[in-house]
Amino acid sequence: MEKIVINGGAPLYGEVAINGAKNAALPILLASILTRDKCVIEHLPAISDVALALEILRSMGAGIKMLTRTSVEIDATHVRGGIVPYELVSKMRGSSYLIGAELGRFGAAHVGWPGGCDFGVRPIDQHIKGFEAMGAKIDIENGYIVASAPDGLRGGQVYFDCVTVGATINIMIAAVLAKGNTVIDNAAREPHIVDLANFLNTCGAKITGAGTGVIRISGVERLHGCTYTIIPDMIEAGTYMAAVAATGGKVRITNVIPKHLEIISAKLEEMGALIEEEDETITISSTGDLRRANIKTLPYPGFPTDMHPQMSAVLCCAKGTSIVSEGVWENRFRYVDELMKMGADISVDGRTATIQGVERLSGAPVRAVDLRAGAAMIIAGLAAEGRTEISGIGSIERGYDDIVGKLKALGANIKTIYCSDENELREAQ
Repeated sequence: MEKIVINGGAPLYGEVAINGAKNAALPILLASILTRDKCVIEHLPAISDVALALEILRSMGAGIKMLTRTSVEIDATHVRGGIVPYELVSKMRGSSYLIGAELGRFGAAHVGWPGGCDFGVRPIDQHIKGFEAMGAKIDIENGYIVASAPDGLRGGQVYFDCVTVGATINIMIAAVLAKGNTVIDNAAREPHIVDLANFLNTCGAKITGAGTGVIRISGVERLHGCTYTIIPDMIEAGTYMAAVAATGGKVRITNVIPKHLEIISAKLEEMGALIEEEDETITISSTGDLRRANIKTLPYPGFPTDMHPQMSAVLCCAKGTSIVSEGVWENRFRYVDELMKMGADISVDGRTATIQGVERLSGAPVRAVDLRAGAAMIIAGLAAEGRTEISGIGSIERGYDDIVGKLKALGANIKTIYCSDENELREAQ
């Protein structure tokens, strides 16, 4: 077992570079099987979810060659569908994109039920609705999603009942090789959806409207390989911004797209942080003396749900009473019990949390209950007095590349320890 140990109270100073976006990398990697060719994907984050996606592709017969720590060549020439082991797909929500990818390439899919972080029911009914609009038949059999389109997918009109990132991505992937035109209405608008569209278009697809509420796709006969660079991860950048706000200090964050971070920057400025933007850089400075704020998460361009737990940790250190409303998932507040172990004053009613700022959090043993909750525990530990031990850090490693090393370089007193049992701890080498 591994833990992250933090001795809090140190402000952060220096510079940190942001990796490629996890939420763009996963669909792009899995969509590469549509090409029947070689793709080189650059600026990948070195995280466990990417390693798992590559293992899924390898299990399908793809040739995987790591060119650098953050770039990979994928040869999808001899990929086969319907054979990915259940234990692989059940570890990651993004594995659902295999349904669209296998349908698009083979006209059939056989994919185990996807896993991922548990912060509420994440149905695939809108995915199914979209596939059926394109002529596919969908069944659930023994924990597998079984899809078939014996005559091939055909273009269709898809209207989502709610804005859904996963279904938007899945239908985009399935539609690029379908016969005819597909229109996705009430589509999600996140930057990683635009990035997926740009990747597919680079491979020869014909997609317009990505980043708006209506996406139009003209099916093509085949795609070709390409070299493509993943966009920076706005959530990783936002997490470091939140950490500086909570601890105080000044950090220059490089390799970012400031426009993607506008709503996060605006909220942190409202709380008292100072933000300076350049072309691909944001500098944040904070005294750690923060004001209260209200946050409501919404689909992009609203405040991102993936920044909700981190901002709650920051608001625990702010003066006054803050309200955090979750507009995307119904059960994203499981981290609250962990923050309360550190002295946070939080009450939850349904999808709304009331946070009363405290003078100082205190270090405690806590658990990363999911990926972004784990990031919130790190932020709280950095701002707290005393020692914080975070267990369950495998969740954090799903989405953050070397977060311990990066924070240490900024002056944080943080390390990873290995625990062979409850009575023995040794520092990670």
